[in-house]
Order: sequence, then structure tokens, then C-alpha cells
Amino acid sequence: MATAAATCWFTALTSATGPSRYSLTSQRFFATTLRRHSHLIAPNSETNQNAETHAAVNPNRKSRTSKKPLPSSPRISSAQKEAVGQRFPGTSKDEVHFSRADARGSKTGRSQRNQPVAFKSFGLQKKGNKGGNNVFDIKEQQAETGNFQDAAFLNAVVKVYCTHTAPDYSLPWQKQRQYTSTGSAFMIGDGKLLTNAHCVEHDTQVKVKRRGDDTKYVAKVLARGIECDMALLSVESTEFWERAEPLHFGRLPRLQDPVTVVGYPLGGDTISVTKGVVSRIEVTSYAHGSSDLLGIQIDAAINPGNSGGPAFNDQGECVGVAFQVFRSDEVENIGYVIPTTVVSHFLEDYERNGKYTGFPCLGVLLQKLENPALRACLGVPSNEGVLVRRVEPTSDASNVLKEGDVIVSFDGIRVGCEGTVPFRSTERIAFRYLISQKFAGDVAELGIVRAGSFTKLKAVLNPRVHLVPYHIEGGQPSYLIVAGLVFTPLSDPLIEEECEDQIGLKLLTKARYSLAKFKGEQIVILSQVLANEVNIGYEDMSNEQVLKLNGTRIKNIHHLAYLVDSCKDKYLVFEFEDNYLAVLEREAACSASARILKDYGIPAERSPDLSEPYADSLGVNHPVEQHEFGDGPVSNSEFGFEGLLWV
Repeated sequence: MATAAATCWFTALTSATGPSRYSLTSQRFFATTLRRHSHLIAPNSETNQNAETHAAVNPNRKSRTSKKPLPSSPRISSAQKEAVGQRFPGTSKDEVHFSRADARGSKTGRSQRNQPVAFKSFGLQKKGNKGGNNVFDIKEQQAETGNFQDAAFLNAVVKVYCTHTAPDYSLPWQKQRQYTSTGSAFMIGDGKLLTNAHCVEHDTQVKVKRRGDDTKYVAKVLARGIECDMALLSVESTEFWERAEPLHFGRLPRLQDPVTVVGYPLGGDTISVTKGVVSRIEVTSYAHGSSDLLGIQIDAAINPGNSGGPAFNDQGECVGVAFQVFRSDEVENIGYVIPTTVVSHFLEDYERNGKYTGFPCLGVLLQKLENPALRACLGVPSNEGVLVRRVEPTSDASNVLKEGDVIVSFDGIRVGCEGTVPFRSTERIAFRYLISQKFAGDVAELGIVRAGSFTKLKAVLNPRVHLVPYHIEGGQPSYLIVAGLVFTPLSDPLIEEECEDQIGLKLLTKARYSLAKFKGEQIVILSQVLANEVNIGYEDMSNEQVLKLNGTRIKNIHHLAYLVDSCKDKYLVFEFEDNYLAVLEREAACSASARILKDYGIPAERSPDLSEPYADSLGVNHPVEQHEFGDGPVSNSEFGFEGLLWV
């Protein structure tokens, strides 16, 4: 008999005011252990939604920022439909809903995509839950004990005020209306503060305020670690640092160790303290960064606005940073903090390189070897190892590993048949934990069994190259307008804005399952057509992948701009999926461009990055094959089956 799946979310913990974006796609968690029938959210901060909307440039396109409740997708449950009043639907109908508990806020007027596992933002608390339980009751779980109320290290925790201006990915030449949010941060010395990356995403202004002070000081974002959801801030004012005592990091806690979370969540303006214990330590899905890193699960209350706040042990040492919670009708009091091992990796990465370079990956799809017959067939003599099913073409591992290899050790540490390795004295943890301890450019020694023979190989670890990025570096997306045809790279934020129904199943399949064949590869789409005489007949085209221009395969948006600029033919022939053609007379297209830009109030025909000289990363003599550009999707089983994992 089929059973109804519980609605669960991971939520990011900041609070936002005004329209904003924080819905993350299901593509981001496919490699995680939180699988089917659950919804993940990254926690927000306090939010009060602004009722105003920003104007769309194209009057023929429906508004994506209306304040009325979102039109629900057929796949959104009835309980979710009742909660959809803003861009961050996701709380059950009896929850008190605040627009964003993390610094990203919520965007209104765009339909929510509901996947088997989805990242959504969450409301403040669950009250009137089935059975009469209050899941997150602030009054019951906030602890203002005498010891912590007067503790000096509480003064190192500050409140963060951020103003965000996110790009409009559907209309990439403009920005969305700004919104504000609040979160938490803490001092680490040397004039620096730590907070969550989602607290200061798309920031235009960041201010911080100390406990007991009424002055806000301007802060600068030095680095953002999207994958680990960490951000490093600096404050230049000497007055801000007077009598300031930075926090000290402690060791990784153990199960049942007491933990105290401090920050500035919803429910008041003063500092808040909640207490609990460590419930679990394992590799966890990070909602903001779509990555899998070590995380600490605790039962202390974590609410919107807690994002970026420290978690202390009994000695007053910081053992982690609050960043997300798990919400469900069937569970309660599941919060997550980023452990100091991940925080230290982020800080050391910044110190080494002067910027954040990211967590590396091996770049292989692995299968567990729990079945004895499977191990015997592969020539693995013992109960260990994981099978290499696929190697990412952009990874260094593609030069040394082959499909069918069995990885039995990583830097001398034996890998179990379930893809786990020893962790501390009596525990085991996911294999990818070892990889996350490395830095970009580090070399790992792999022990493998190939055709029944054991050998050792070395591979360089680098950050994963995403065909469809989860975040846009530099903030503003690239675009190119040719006679009213608007081209832009496919990205996860664009999919969010356009919604699944408008993107189409074929393009969504490529976005979720295809692998980049080379660095710099993009899926370039025609996002919309600005109607004009020169493009008559193409006005209804939208969200179609463009494959070729005048017979040449398109590698990325910069390559397309280069092909258009260098074309001397009479016609510009754009080839799309299913052999659909759009042909423009080149001279007529050039002469109409200025008029189209003026009619639609667009400042330029291309984004500034496309004005730079084009450099072919593959070389002019690189052979181009039909299947080479995003045409080889990975099967669903490679992402959805629990015996498989990407590392």
C-alpha cells in the first residue's frame, strides 16, 4: 500500500525584507544521502515581504514579481499550495510563515518547482502541528542562563544587516528590486568576521552591529565560499573593535556533547541563546552550495536569523556555525551547524590563495560493492572498494582512471564496500569526507583494482566543473541580443525564474544529468524574442537551446558572440533542437539592433564580458563532434539510486 511522503525541508537561517530569491533546485542534492520524498531547505533570517514589484522590460512577458499568491504547479501538494504566499513556499498550512529566514529573502510571483527532493526556504516555527506538538517553540527553547547571559564571548556575536540586489536572470541586462535581510556573525580576530554566504549573497551593502550598541558599521565581503556556505567579512572602523575579544575555535564535538547556539533570530532584537546536544555527525547536504560536506546535527532550536551565528561548547569555544534546519511533519528539532573543520578549510583556502577557490572533487561516479558476486566478478578479494562507473571528462582523474576500476584506498586509507572510511575511533563516514579535506591542486594517491590486479595511481583534485552552474560568478549573467533574439547561458537561477514548465523537459534533462565535456562549456539558450519586423515569425520562441550558427557548433555564449561578429555571410542561420531553424538577414539584423534596444529600453546588445576578445579554450583545431556539447545525459539511475555516488 502506498504511503504518503512526509513533507520535509532544509531551511537557510536568515531573514529578508522585500522580494528575493532562495529556492534551490533538486539537481543540487542528487549526490546526497537525503533521498526521495523529502524536501531540503537552507534557513533564512527574519523577513517582511515588500509589496512592490519591479517592472519587466518586455511587456509581452508575464510578471515574475507579482505579490499575489504564486500559481501552484501540478506537482505541488495541497498543503504547500495553502502556504504559497511568497517566493519561499514550503511551510505547512499551520505554520507561522516568514518570508526568509536567511539572508536571501524570498521572491514573489514565480511558481515554485516541487521535486522529489527540493530546496526551499522555511517559515519561523511549526505550531498546531499534528498531535499538538510545537516543533520549534522559541519560548520553550531559548535559554538565558546566568552563565551565558553574562559571558564575555557573547559580545563577539554581532547582528548582520544586508541589502541585496539580485540579477534578473530572465532579463539579464537589469537587476531585480533590492531587498534587505538580517543574520548573525562573529569575530575571529585580525579585523575579520565570519558569517554564512547566503547571508550576504548579491550584497550591495553590509552593516554589522555589536551587542548593546546602537551604531551600525559598514562591513566588506572579502570572500564567499558558496559550497561551504561561509563568508569572510572585514570592518575597517577601529571603534567597532574596541574591547572586542575574538572567539576561539574548539575541536570537533562528540555525540551528546552539549552545544549552545547564539545569534539574532526572529522574535526580538537582542541576542538569543538556545541549548541542546550533538545528535549526529556525518557528511551532510549543504542547501546553499549544493555540496556534501561534514555537518553537525543538533537539537538546539535554530530559527530564521540564526544564520552565521556560532555554536559553543561548555568551554565557550566555537565548535560550528549555524546554517540550516530540517523541517518535516514527522521530525522536530533537527538543526545543522558547519563544523570547525570545514570553517578552517575555508579560512586556510583564503589565506593560501587570497581568494576562495573551492572544495575539490575526484570527479568520478561510484557504485557500492556490497554484493559478494559483484566483488568476485571484478577480482576484488576482500570486502572493500567502490566501482568507478563514470569519470568526468573535465577532471584529472579522466587521465588515470577508467570505467570498471575499483578504488580500494585513498591516500592509504582503506575504502569500504559501502563507500565509507574510518572516522575517529569507532565511527565510519562517507568516502567523500577524505576528498573534502584536500585543497584545489592537491594530489591524492589512489589504490585501485583493475582487471583483478592491484596498482597505485595519482590524481590531481580540483573543483568540479558544472555544465549548468548553481551560482553565477560575478553576479550578473552574460547575454547577447541579435536582432531581438536574446541568448544567455542556462543556469540554475534562470531555471528557477522561468520554472520547469517554461524550460521544457528536454532542456531540464540536459541541465540535470549532462556533464561538461571541457572547461568553459555552456548550454546556450534563446531565452526570448523581442518582437520586431526583422524577426517576424520567431516571436513565440523561448527557452530553446541553440546548437549551431551557420553550421558551427556553439561552445559557449562568448563563442556565439564571436561567431556573430566574424560572420560575413548574407544570412545568420541559427540551428536549434529538433532541426528548428531561425534565419536572419545579417545586414538587416545589424541595422535593426539599435532600434530594438531603444524600443525595449535595453542599455547594450551584450553584457560587458562579451566585449572582451574571445579565446578558444579548446584551440582552433580541436575536432568538434555532434555529441560533444551536452548531448550525452546521464541516466536517472546514476543520480537517484542509493548505491551510486559522485565524489
